[in-house]
Amino acid sequence: MFVAPPLRRRFSTQTNNLISQVVAAIIQNRPFDTAPSPHHHHLPHQRIWTSETVIQVLRSIPLHLFQSTRSIGRQNTFRHRSPLQQRNLKQESLKYQTGSLILGPAAHRDPTRVNLGLEKALEFYYWVETHFDFQHNEQTCKEMALVLVKGNRMNLFWDFLKNMSRGGDKRSNLVTTVTMTCLIKALGEEGLVNEALSAFYRMKQFRCKPDVFAYNNAIYALCRVGFFKKAKFLFGQMDLPGFRCPPDVFTYTILISSYCRYAMETGSRKAIRRRVWEANHLFRLMLFKGFVPDVVTYNCLINGCCKTNRIGRALELFDEMTQRECVPNRVTYDSFIRYYSAVNEVDRAIEMLKMMREKGHGVPSSSSYTPIIHSLCEVGRVGEAVDLVVELVEGGSIPREYTYKLVCNALEREGKMDLFDENLCRHIESGIENRIRQVMKVKPTMRRDMS
Repeated sequence: MFVAPPLRRRFSTQTNNLISQVVAAIIQNRPFDTAPSPHHHHLPHQRIWTSETVIQVLRSIPLHLFQSTRSIGRQNTFRHRSPLQQRNLKQESLKYQTGSLILGPAAHRDPTRVNLGLEKALEFYYWVETHFDFQHNEQTCKEMALVLVKGNRMNLFWDFLKNMSRGGDKRSNLVTTVTMTCLIKALGEEGLVNEALSAFYRMKQFRCKPDVFAYNNAIYALCRVGFFKKAKFLFGQMDLPGFRCPPDVFTYTILISSYCRYAMETGSRKAIRRRVWEANHLFRLMLFKGFVPDVVTYNCLINGCCKTNRIGRALELFDEMTQRECVPNRVTYDSFIRYYSAVNEVDRAIEMLKMMREKGHGVPSSSSYTPIIHSLCEVGRVGEAVDLVVELVEGGSIPREYTYKLVCNALEREGKMDLFDENLCRHIESGIENRIRQVMKVKPTMRRDMS
């Protein structure tokens, strides 16, 4: 019999057993009548199905049925790489039917298991309500809608929202502004930006009023795939005089970061200049409106200026941060370090690294040291590169495999391998091997000769 993995939320042992057996019934496509009732647990007077237990079951369905071991969502990491293009669900379905190559989030999905998960999720949602007199609330409605979003079945998604927004004798309207905002964000993360925009415009149909958070999530979803005209249109609505949802600091930061992030992807100098100009224009407009930029806003603009070789403007923003008492962090200094290392001004990069440590504006990490080490090896200053590697290891970090090999090859060419201590080399190599083993656990398709 299937045994579900240990649940993250702490429940009682009896509740955990019940949730595990219900999840097993879903995965094995068994009817829920075979799952134990509360009386099997000797809890006749206690309501076993609560909002938290129902949410836990609904969250387990996408984890076990929607994703393969190669999917990004199964990896134990905080990073999530969303698609950079608007997905076409009809085209993906046709490709699957014809056996063509599918790229993106649906590449390693099994449509049969996805359909099973969606059917069993809806069946469980209504089964709990009819057999146990469970009253669904906003949280359970939101989780069920998120399951439909992750399954990419928009027809079921819209029908479910219509049903939940109508209410009835036993329940009120469960579709709220907070629910729609979370769904807009989830649709954007799935690459379904047009559907996210449709959800935004259909909020009034579900008797919800868009707030600034809904606008921000819609703008962010549009910017993710490069729909800047539509994003600016929503921003123009918010910026109208007397509008009930005026833009805030996050709205400006989303647009500024998106313009800077996608500036270099255009491949056209004119388009790059235009987008960087738009980012600086929004920043000045933000100051004119009386908003106070935070460190994230400054970091986005400084990084964009450094990547487009506008170091003068980046330094102006850096000085402005100190004048406004906005403390820079490691991300701020890393932008300058990458720029100075790329343009072969290594001494300036080392100065920024020392400044970060002396002022206590952050703890240098591998991303701070790596550009400087690479640049030092290119100009033949191998001794200084070794010193930085030692400093990096003493700080508790392990250099990347490519960086370590680059320094070793530079030392071999100059006949200075004695600069590397044997104990230090063994420590670095063991750290690199441990990192590779962890990656192989996350990505079982990777193959590497560990000998």
